[in-house]
Formats: sequence, structure tokens, C-alpha cells
Amino acid sequence: MNIKSWGTMPKSAEFRQLLDAIPSSVVLVDEMLRVVCANRNFLSKSQLSETATKGRHLEDVFPVVIIEGTDMLGRIRKVFRDGEPLRGQRITYRAPGIPLRIYYYSVVPLDGPGGIEAAMLFLEDVTAQVRLSEEVRRVERHLASVVESASDIVLSVDGEGRILTWNSAAETLSGLAGSEVLGRYLYDICEPSARAEARRVMEETLAGGDGPLTAECQLNVAPGREPVLIAWLLSPMKDDHGAIIGAVGVGRDLTERRKLEFQLRQSHKLAALGVMAGGIAHEIRNPLAVCSSAAQFLMEDDLPEDFRVECMEKIQTGLGKVSQIIENMLRFARPSPSEEMAEVDLVVVLRETLALVDNQALVQSIRIRTALPPGPVLVRGVAALLQQVFTNLFLNAIQAMPDGGDLAIDLSVDDAEVVVHVRDTGIGITDGDLERIFDPFHTSSSPGWGTGLGLSICFSIVQRHLGGISAQSRVGEGSCFSVRLPLL
Repeated sequence: MNIKSWGTMPKSAEFRQLLDAIPSSVVLVDEMLRVVCANRNFLSKSQLSETATKGRHLEDVFPVVIIEGTDMLGRIRKVFRDGEPLRGQRITYRAPGIPLRIYYYSVVPLDGPGGIEAAMLFLEDVTAQVRLSEEVRRVERHLASVVESASDIVLSVDGEGRILTWNSAAETLSGLAGSEVLGRYLYDICEPSARAEARRVMEETLAGGDGPLTAECQLNVAPGREPVLIAWLLSPMKDDHGAIIGAVGVGRDLTERRKLEFQLRQSHKLAALGVMAGGIAHEIRNPLAVCSSAAQFLMEDDLPEDFRVECMEKIQTGLGKVSQIIENMLRFARPSPSEEMAEVDLVVVLRETLALVDNQALVQSIRIRTALPPGPVLVRGVAALLQQVFTNLFLNAIQAMPDGGDLAIDLSVDDAEVVVHVRDTGIGITDGDLERIFDPFHTSSSPGWGTGLGLSICFSIVQRHLGGISAQSRVGEGSCFSVRLPLL
């Protein structure tokens, strides 16, 4: 087939329309590598006219840098010689004053009656795609670097909860390599006692639960290492159509945080004991005075029998009261042997805590009024920590009433939660302080605020029990603290 005969071929007009409709650049060449035809896209890209290309050799049509820098001509000749198409060859081209362009070209042989009569050269400008691909890879490398540089565990799971990625921090904290956990369920690498809760939270996340979900559980670590308590934050991972395809989890090591919280709690307990010491000393002195007087009467020989019995009963009653006061102090100050969540009767906790501060209230002429149900109100928590919350609130209320007043404690059950209100008729809290009373180390010059740690510790403890604490106050009228806890 020669150039002249090509224009007279049947349906050549239709063929030309087809070439012009192709969005890629297309050049048809004969065995001598002369241009038979070029479509509209090629002419536009090369800024050449049809008369300037048709019948010209490829060396006269393509830039010299492409002809000399690639083996395009040799590859096209190989297509004519072997009859096999050539696919996916890359060309990088930069003309003076024009940004770098990247093309991929393919060559397809066209058979005729006498064999291969022409070859069709396809050129696709992939500059934008390559740049986009490079940008995607750059972003991926950046994100991977962020994840690997994080000090917290960062992982992802598929739609069934199996681990897909496991960063360096996860390997460091657990001692488990990625090869040991990839493909396993996340809850399977938690301690056996925490797997049910971890599985529940994961299933809720993959089901599309509202917002990120949290859970605390000990991570199952490599043999010979101490278990690590991890606070998990799980969020669903969605595709472009909004369908949940997995989840992303961030885990933070709580070991050091728990140690610090424990130290702060113990420190605040000792401070609270100091505040209560005056009232307790006063209260102990009274029964001890009665015991001393009764003991002196018992030393007399001619004491009537009924009076002797009365004196012994007074001694026993007084010593019992002193013993109860000391026992309450020890229970409050003593570190809890275990802080595992368990069933707790909130009414019992409130009554025991009131007994602990009752002496201080009596010294300051404060009347305590309670509205507690006769039966148990059960929550899941740590009794010693909940007692610390209410001890702090009661002491703050007492100290806010230096001239006496009323302290009211009531408990109500609302749907699936219990609410405890602690009200006082003290000096109140200013609006500026009220916004920051739960901030660590925030304090004011008003009486009764101490070191500024008590309320922040209360906030942390209540949050750990999946509850909430809030406050309302008016200067000169008093304050009301509300503690909300989920019912068991």
C-alpha cells in the first residue's frame, strides 16, 4: 500500500472520521516509516498541518530529541518485521519553554492482502496522570511516615475486624511483630477477660455506631512481658460511597497515666484527711471523755451494780464510736487492693462517705439533709474511687460554708442512669471560675478550693466510670454538683 492508493481506499472517509474521534494521538505510517495519515488530536498537539505531515518521514515529523533519545524507529521497524504489536513504551519530552510532558506509545500492525502494509502509532499524553500518581504516592508516603512516627498504636481492620496494618509503636508496646497479628481479629490479641468488651465495641464500630467508640483493655503481649493497659478509640472507615469497609483504631498506653492518677488520688486523700482531722479529733475527744469518767467510777469499790453495768455500757458504746471513726478514716486513706470494676451499691457508698465527713460538718454547724432510697442502687465501678469523688464534693461544700449552712444530698434514677445532686448554701462560685473548676490545678482565692486537684480528679474518676459531672452555682446562694452514672 502506498500513499496515493490510501486516499482511494473504500470507506477511507469513514476511517478518517474514526481516527479523528479517538482522543489519543494516532499516526498511520507505511513500511518506509512515512506518515500516511495523522488524526486531529496529533495535528493539534504537534501544531502541524496535515500537508506538513502526510508523506513525510517520522524523523521530519517528530522532534529530534525524541528520535535520538528513544529507539522508536527501530521498534516500529520490528513491528513490520515480526508482525507483533508493541505496547506501553514511555517517552519523556521537554521543549524549550514548555513543561515536561510524558507520553506512552503503542504500535499496532495493520494487515493487508500482501502482508503488513501499515502500522498505527498511538500516543497517549499521561503527564497529568503521572503527576497525580506521584502526588498520591507522596501523600501515601507522608501518611505512612506519620503513622509510623506516632507514639500511639495506630492500626486498621477490614470489614470483619481482622487487622490489616500494625505500626511500629504497636510492635514496640506489645512485642508482637506485624507478621504475628496481621489477619487476626483485634479482640483476639486482648487479654481473655477483656475480649468480650473489645469485641462488642468493634462490632458496634463496624455496624456504623454514632461517632468514635472507646474501650479500655489489656493487650496480650509477647511472652515474658507485662500486660499493657490500652485505651482504644475506634472509628469506622468508609469508601467513596459512604459504605463502611473497616475501622481505624488508635490505642494509647495508660500504664504511666494510671500510676500518676493513683499518686494524685493518694495525695489528695491525705490532704482531705488533714481537712477532716479537726472535726474527727473533736468527735473522738467526747466519747473518750465519757469512757474516762466511766472508768474512774468503776475503780470505786462500793459502786452499785446497776450503775457499774451502765458505766461499762457507756465505755463500750464510746469505744465503738471511736473505732468506727478510725475505720472510716483507714478505709478512705488505704490504697485499694484492686481497682477492677465490680457491682457497687451507690446508696451504701454515699452513706459511708457521709459518715466520714459528718464530724467535720458538726464542727462547722452544717446541717446534712439526705434523700436516698431505702433499697440498693447498683452501678458498675470501683467503690473506693466513687467514695473519693463524693468525699471531695462533700468537703468542698462544707468548706464553702464557713459560717454554717445546709448540705443536701439526693439520689434519683432516670431511665438508664442514676443522678446524685450535692447542694450547699455556701459562698458560691463566680462565672469565670465555674468554667474551669474541673481543669487540673485550677484554684481561686475563695475558701475551700485547696490545691485545685480535687475536682479534676473527680472528673477523671467519673469519666472512667462512663459518667459525667457538672456544676451550677450563684455567688452568695450556693452550688449544686451533679454526678451521673450508668445503672448496672
